Order: sequence, then C-alpha cells, then structure tokens
Amino acid sequence: MASQATLLLQKQLKDLCKNPVDGFSAGLVDENNVFEWNVTIMGPPDTLYEGGCFNAIMKFPEDYPVNPPTVRFISEMWHPNVFRSGNVCISILHPPGDDPDGYELASERWNPLHTVQSIVLSIISMLSSPNDESPANVDAAIDWRENMEEFKQKVKRCVKKSQDLL
Repeated sequence: MASQATLLLQKQLKDLCKNPVDGFSAGLVDENNVFEWNVTIMGPPDTLYEGGCFNAIMKFPEDYPVNPPTVRFISEMWHPNVFRSGNVCISILHPPGDDPDGYELASERWNPLHTVQSIVLSIISMLSSPNDESPANVDAAIDWRENMEEFKQKVKRCVKKSQDLL
C-alpha cells in the first residue's frame, strides 16, 4: 500500500504536468522513486540569473509533508543562499517549529501546506532577492554587499555554463 507521502507526491507531480508553471519544470529522477525529483529552474527575467537554466535535485523525506525536502543545485550556482555544495538554504526548507538559533520565526519555516510548486517559486524569488543577512555562502554574500561587479561576473559565468549544457 502506498504511503501518504507517495500519494501526495504523485498527485503534485500529476498536477504540475497538467498545469505547468512558468519558470520551472519538474520530473522524477527515476520513475520508480517518487521521492527524488529533477527540477529545472529558469533564471527569472530582469535578474542577474536571466537566461540561465539551472538544474537541481529535490529529495523528499519518507515523512513528507511533515518535514521538508532538500534541494541541491547540480548546476553551478553563485548565490548568498546556496551553499558551495549546491544545497539551497531558505527558511521554508528548514524543519518546522522554532529556530534554535533565533533567526527565523516558526511561521517562516516549513509547514505541511507547502507544495513542490510553492518551494520552487520560493527558490525563484530567492534568485531575484538574495538574503545576505544569514548567508549560506559567505563569500557570495560579501561579493553581493561589497563587490557587485565581481558578483555579477561570477553569476554570468554560472548562467553561461548552464546555457552550454542545453
């Protein structure tokens, strides 16, 4: 018998296939594993990432939607809220409840009402408006704050690499 997580993920994938959302596409890495998705995010218009086509892997826990998935860019990404490993660091991907470090309100963190669509739209928003207050990539945050030309050049290189892979 399929778990609640399996049924929910199958439904969300079916919904995305029937009603695609501008700015991204999603599908399974392996048709036999609904817990691991390929996600392609198009660089948002009027941002430094415009024209890029960035690939990421979204992995869901067995207890989804109680706990959030992880998202890791496999395309090169230079951004204050993306670790050098490619892991995305945004509030809605943090476990539910109070933040032990006190940086985030519980209402900003994961809740089971989020969907794949709301997660990816949050990532697209992150590309448009980096949060350099609590960066995952300190060097990118420093470039963002203090050396915008260097930041732009590094992002431009990432966009070009993502286009070369098409």
